[in-house]
Amino acid sequence: MQRDSIDKVAVVGGGLIGLSWASLFTAFNLRVTVYDPNPSVATNLKAFVEDAWPHLLTLGLAQSAKPIIPEFTTEIEDLKSVDFVQECGPDRIEIKRATIVALEACIDPAVVIASSTSSLLASDIQQGAVHPGRVLVAHPMNPPHLIPMVELVAGDDTSSDAIEQADAFYTSLKRVTVRVKKEVVGHLANRLTSALYREAVYIAAEGIADVQDIDRAIAYGPGMRWALIGPHLTYHLGGGKGGYRHYLDHLGATQEARWREHGTAELTEELKELLIAGVEEELRDEDSDSLVERRDAALVDLAKLKTHWGF
Repeated sequence: MQRDSIDKVAVVGGGLIGLSWASLFTAFNLRVTVYDPNPSVATNLKAFVEDAWPHLLTLGLAQSAKPIIPEFTTEIEDLKSVDFVQECGPDRIEIKRATIVALEACIDPAVVIASSTSSLLASDIQQGAVHPGRVLVAHPMNPPHLIPMVELVAGDDTSSDAIEQADAFYTSLKRVTVRVKKEVVGHLANRLTSALYREAVYIAAEGIADVQDIDRAIAYGPGMRWALIGPHLTYHLGGGKGGYRHYLDHLGATQEARWREHGTAELTEELKELLIAGVEEELRDEDSDSLVERRDAALVDLAKLKTHWGF
């Protein structure tokens, strides 16, 4: 099945990621059906799409001035005529496999099943599938309708055609695809963010800095550069006229010294309470809903800024 033949898309799972995907797909005039066994998701779907639509319009992604609410069903059999499946169910392997079995009982054998799993391997998810070649990982960052990256990871049995179809599909939706060449837990982006988070938790546990200052250090320091370019290009620019080679030759040893000092803290109940208290202090004068709204609006502005400057 070619990209231009994809018209009907199923979103399996109506959590935050699923609703975000559904908003994006619908914005591009795809016929979308959201499946979730919980009927209350229908209300959440409508509210989410209506909130997301102004941002999708600002980004030039929405093809309609007014929000289009996807269809919703609690019956997986209603997905029988779809052309592509975005699987967004709970990140537990037994649920993923059971979902694949249920999908394969009703959809065409040629339909790609792309899982938004944050950590599970495609090879594990596709075990027991009748047509494992069409199963792959397509992992976004939250929220996927505003953050364009999608990681594509093949399992042992994933066909090259399925990867190519998925790549073409997401690219047509103005997503930035990243192909992960080797299966690892957490894929690529989550491994990078987890490495930073591990050190952020360790620093708090060791009393080196408070939670608030750790967050400020990232948000007003390296995070500003990372919003534009990645770590390798950052250090390339840090090498001046000599570039990355100069940086690695002259400052690589300092990096190694820091790597040796990195630590891992045990997430004890005491440490959890310390971290939570730190975040609550950050939110003392602001509620989480307001923070989500401002974050999403800022992500829209950031996307426009990156486009303007060619990042």
